Amino acid sequence: MTDAIHHFIEQYGLLAVFVGCVAEGESAAILGGFFAHQQVFVLWHAVLAAGLGAFVGDTFFFILGRSFADHPYVVRLRKRPGFRRAFRLLNTHPDIFVLSNRYIYGMRLVGGIAAGLSNITAPRFVILNALSSAVWAVLFGTIGYVFGLGAEHFIGQALMHHERLLIGLGIGLTV
Repeated sequence: MTDAIHHFIEQYGLLAVFVGCVAEGESAAILGGFFAHQQVFVLWHAVLAAGLGAFVGDTFFFILGRSFADHPYVVRLRKRPGFRRAFRLLNTHPDIFVLSNRYIYGMRLVGGIAAGLSNITAPRFVILNALSSAVWAVLFGTIGYVFGLGAEHFIGQALMHHERLLIGLGIGLTV
């Protein structure tokens, strides 16, 4: 059974990191770094999957705000108290907002839609989003990798490789 789980993670782990990072995906990026430390996949592959997932997700929410402003989902999000604050910050400091909104819990989705509804140009958003996604992916992927080092030191190398993978998977599901 553990061999099947290990094989499944090897085959679909990077896809799971990508999909997990499309929305609020810190735990998916951290888990990607952890599995890279466990040598399930290469660290830069995990960071790339996390960065692309974050970029695609934020760009999707930007397009949703830009092209579907009257959609019921967007209208409902616009009524949230956090949206008003995000929109105000975006209009006063657009570059800083786009670069930093992914680091504020709960602001990624709202921030992308707010950016789409603002007057920030699409190319400017894409460049800032790409830069922010790359930094974010390196940061959280590295945190996961370092967490893997700490877990290995704490747990010890006595556990077999697949047991450490199961522990990491359990931690990821818990987070």
